[in-house]
Amino acid sequence: MEAVKGESPGRGSGAELLSGASVKALLDSVDAFLFDCDGGNPIAGVIWKGDKLIDGVPRTLEMLRSKGKKLVFVTNNSSKSRSQYADKFRSLGLSVAQDEIFSSSFAAAMYLKVNQFPPHKKVYVIGGEGILQELQLAGFTALGGPEDGEKRVQFKSSGFFEHDKNVGAVVVGIDPSINYYKLQYGTLCIRENPGCLFIATNRDSVGHMTDLQEWPGAGCMVGAICGSTEREPVVVGKPSTFMMDFLLQKYHINTSRMCMVGDRLDTDILFGQNAGCKTLLVLSGVTTQSELEDSSNRIQPDYYTGKVSDILELLGE
Repeated sequence: MEAVKGESPGRGSGAELLSGASVKALLDSVDAFLFDCDGGNPIAGVIWKGDKLIDGVPRTLEMLRSKGKKLVFVTNNSSKSRSQYADKFRSLGLSVAQDEIFSSSFAAAMYLKVNQFPPHKKVYVIGGEGILQELQLAGFTALGGPEDGEKRVQFKSSGFFEHDKNVGAVVVGIDPSINYYKLQYGTLCIRENPGCLFIATNRDSVGHMTDLQEWPGAGCMVGAICGSTEREPVVVGKPSTFMMDFLLQKYHINTSRMCMVGDRLDTDILFGQNAGCKTLLVLSGVTTQSELEDSSNRIQPDYYTGKVSDILELLGE
């Protein structure tokens, strides 16, 4: 649902509808734009919907680059690596470098790196190929992932489930092939391997995996391991500020000079607010205008608009 130009937010909303004046002020006040990508929905998103770019996105990104703005793409989707995301951008005709992409799969690998995870220790993955790729690129030995999706446990009175005692971290992300084998493996590593870390790529409760319904998100898989281990994870994706800490080290831009652009209040906008960024909600994805204006909603972006290309249109370019 797109914002209607000229409307004002409903009662209790602190968000300002983006206008010609406010978009100019926003551009003058920021040096970097952080974009979510797909919104977890095949028919809605920020940059693309499924396998199709949202109208006006290429020209808008080109305009921002021409004005010297740094562009960064920050996503909670851990199923892809940065390389796979770069391929996706290329397939849509967008030139985005791999080092401009920050996925939660990459964040998990970088968390281990910056915390000097011992290189001889292994990482067990409940999640997709994206996590495995990023861990391997960072120099870590990863186990599990899709390969364990077909494995089954056998319940016998004399049965004993073997696990690798050298696993020093368990990383949990979205996993369509989640099963009891993976739950038991991850649980044993965390409970029985001394000092084993428990890392969640993100805790999104649901995702729009198909056009018509919401499906369990990474938070479902993370919650299962929380329940069996009685432990809480380190969360590296949005709204955690870990990815922002990494961005600051890379770009040396003050967060007050950044704007987070996304379609979800509880991840994108909260992430930006937690880090001290300006925030812009686009209504081309998960959050609708009625949800934004609902009196129970306590997460208010600085600005909202229908879609990313409104920035270009409002500037008259």
